[in-house]
Amino acid sequence: MRTRFTPRGRTAATTRALVVGACTALAATACLDGSGAAAGPVEIRWFVGMGVGSDAPTIPAQEQIVDEFNASQDEIELVLEIVDADQAPDILSTQIATGDAPDIVGPMGIRGRSTFPGAWLDLTPLIEENDYDLTDFDPALVDFYQIEDEGQIGLPFAVFPSFMYVNLDLFDEAGLPYPPQEYGAPYVDAEGNERPWDIATLTDIAMQLTVDGEGNDANDPAFNPDDIVQFGFGNVFADIRAQSTLFGPGSLVSESGDAQIPEHWAAAQQWYYDGMWEQHFIPNGPYGDSDMLNAGSWFESGNLALGYSHLWYATCCMGGFEGNWNTAAVPAYDGATTAKLHADTFSITAGTEHPDEAFEVLTYLLGDAAEALTTTYGGMPARISLQDGYFDRVGAENFEGQEIDWDVAVEGMSYVDNPSHEGGMPNFLEAEAVIAEYGTRFSQEEGLDIPAELEALRTELQAVFDAA
Repeated sequence: MRTRFTPRGRTAATTRALVVGACTALAATACLDGSGAAAGPVEIRWFVGMGVGSDAPTIPAQEQIVDEFNASQDEIELVLEIVDADQAPDILSTQIATGDAPDIVGPMGIRGRSTFPGAWLDLTPLIEENDYDLTDFDPALVDFYQIEDEGQIGLPFAVFPSFMYVNLDLFDEAGLPYPPQEYGAPYVDAEGNERPWDIATLTDIAMQLTVDGEGNDANDPAFNPDDIVQFGFGNVFADIRAQSTLFGPGSLVSESGDAQIPEHWAAAQQWYYDGMWEQHFIPNGPYGDSDMLNAGSWFESGNLALGYSHLWYATCCMGGFEGNWNTAAVPAYDGATTAKLHADTFSITAGTEHPDEAFEVLTYLLGDAAEALTTTYGGMPARISLQDGYFDRVGAENFEGQEIDWDVAVEGMSYVDNPSHEGGMPNFLEAEAVIAEYGTRFSQEEGLDIPAELEALRTELQAVFDAA
């Protein structure tokens, strides 16, 4: 098979041009038929790098998928193009701009697709023409990829529900009962009192589980915030949009297309900021980047009692965790619960010259290859028929000997965020850069006026939106 790895400083288009040039120079007649048209099977390029798939351990499995597809028929040659994840958006942008886009891109999350609005083919006609069977998918997940003004730009492949990660050892050490593993269930404290499992209860517990070097918790007047050795709560690998969705779905884009800060997101940002700099139960930037918290992989460090993240964190980032852990439901805010969702799929580029062949490959990746690929990438299969046994495999491969309640992850999919926290924004990459700058100040600087910072963020985003 052919796998094209795009090295730093060279685009896939350059690599491909070298191959074509060599073909022409060595044996032009072997490359062209009598009519001057390209001979042989139709080439379909599969671009990997906009999500998982560019890391070394996943590459052999993807190559095997390509080999098996190519061996199964002789009308299409599937070519795998793997690029560095950090460079993938720039490389893909260049390819699209120069008319050299690949045919299929993925696996790719919501954020990746949002980076390139209008770049994806509406699959609706191909689904109808091929009478493609959608009954093995949750209809809500199919609708998840139905984008206004763009159409059906993908189909369900892998889902990554979110849930609370609970360090059981730290709870046991503090003598605290674990949070509930059923949505709607209360938190039952050590005295048997029931409390709603919500942000207020989470805050109280997290304060008790935040400890300094002398063993004082964050409620103790003797607590030293400059010597914290254990934190109570952290939203792992989350920007402002992912953080704020804990308080409910929202968007930084209003219905009219203007920049906005939803009221409940403003409340979320104040809560996070106070939790970092005043109550000290959430890691701030200096602590979060430290070795004590594994330089960002906070829960894996073993020094975070409650971490909030997605299913992918369990399969990608828990290799260094030592101890016992389990899951819990996401707490409610203002009477409503939101468990944000990440979901990956493959999309066909709008400029493909071979939509029918690309759709055949797409349905192969979503069908015959789906079980192998979701196992490789660590995602929960979107196909209902493939979900039985998935968590048994995840547990056996990653957490042997531990009884993890994965039902919490599945149940959380009933509380997904709509709109998605990774949804589109005008001038997407520049908007993200503005958000990142805000996030740096937010996590690194004490004493900020958060309402003023959010208004400044809204103003900067509006300028970026207007430029689009």
